[in-house]
Amino acid sequence: MSSANARGLRPAGAGLPRGALALLAALMVLVLPRPAAAVPSFASQTGKPCSSCHTLSFGPALTAYGRQFKLNGYTYEGGETFMPLALFVQGGYSHTATAPPEPLAPHFAANDNFSVDQVSLFIATRITDHLGIFMQSTYSGEKRHYNWDNTDIRYARPVTLFGTDAIVGISLNNNPTVQDLWTSTPAWSYPYITSPLVPAPGANPLISGALAQVVAGGTAYTMIHDRLYLEGGAYWGLSDRWLDNVGLYPSNNLHINGASPYWRATYQFQSDRHYLSLGTFGIDVKLQPDPTVPDTNHFTDTALDATYQYTPDGPGAVLATASYVHEEQDLAASFNAGGADNRKNHLNAFRMDASYAYEQTYSAGFGLFDITSGTDLTYYGALTGSIYGKADTRGYIVQLEWVPFGKATSWAHPWINMRLGLQYTGYTKFNGASDNYDGTGRSARQNNSLFLFYWLIF
Repeated sequence: MSSANARGLRPAGAGLPRGALALLAALMVLVLPRPAAAVPSFASQTGKPCSSCHTLSFGPALTAYGRQFKLNGYTYEGGETFMPLALFVQGGYSHTATAPPEPLAPHFAANDNFSVDQVSLFIATRITDHLGIFMQSTYSGEKRHYNWDNTDIRYARPVTLFGTDAIVGISLNNNPTVQDLWTSTPAWSYPYITSPLVPAPGANPLISGALAQVVAGGTAYTMIHDRLYLEGGAYWGLSDRWLDNVGLYPSNNLHINGASPYWRATYQFQSDRHYLSLGTFGIDVKLQPDPTVPDTNHFTDTALDATYQYTPDGPGAVLATASYVHEEQDLAASFNAGGADNRKNHLNAFRMDASYAYEQTYSAGFGLFDITSGTDLTYYGALTGSIYGKADTRGYIVQLEWVPFGKATSWAHPWINMRLGLQYTGYTKFNGASDNYDGTGRSARQNNSLFLFYWLIF
């Protein structure tokens, strides 16, 4: 929901160190398409249907097997056919209760739009016994532009650690939490797909999407005795030149100052048909809005999260997740430049959701979200358009889905998958208030939206 432009943050600065860029480039060369036998795709690579890894046959939420597959560097094998590439297409029909004052993207109407939102090409494969890759590049139908997207290059292997079995690994990626095993973190969170052609909150914690694709970094992780997961690393902002190399623009540059430490810890429990994980994650980032001035804005995001899965014998299953992110803000650069009324502020984001899946084919989900902030007429007024100078946004999401393919007996398995759904988003508060939040008389409920979507992958 949040973007670099929406936050009004434009740091210049420190690009990725040359050594890290060289390593990332070398790994990318390694995974350029080669003979098909050397780089099988995930489904044909493992010889298992999509439903083995995904709770709804196809989509971000992972089963226990799916988490192990990702944890071990995408390196399991066992299939007989090989295809390292995949293509996915997302889009649909978007409707807002009351049309926004202006279209939310060029070439589109203010309301009632049919769209192709994303067309993505993936390289997803095991490379060696311990090295695998998930690499996405995307064409945006709204921006009419092609650039790199979520990328996760992993090396992992089993070891003995502290006298017990463990997995240790390294992830090179371009979106904090994209490497995570759980959909309770921002990169893969419910509802998994949204329309860019309906109104969205004006502010979110930095970790909730603002850093995606404009950073590169690495983390080291371990899973000890299949219980305790620990991860730590850092991210660096990409320079203007490297942003151009991956299809982005200097205007996308957040000007991250130095290294941004990232951490993750999770403890998981498995008892018969019940699964529970409890965790924490966070990042510490300094941004330099004006590269000619040394002042920085400092953001520290600290989060708690949980995942629950119930998979009884029979056709039904339950998935529930929750997270709470607290962002401490030191807005020295904005304050000194007159862009904020207060040097210190905060932003909180809470979300929870639960879904019921039947035969990994039909799903009904419900989610709640609540964003709150301190008051700053200048800073939050610019980000959200709120006359109250607050980011407060509260609402719910209802989602119904049908996933007909992805099982072992599915037609054209595993080459064709489809996810069709209906998503309704309702707001009780938007950018600071329930009514007249922007001074024009517009209410939160006027931003309620309907999204009929398709999600295809070949």
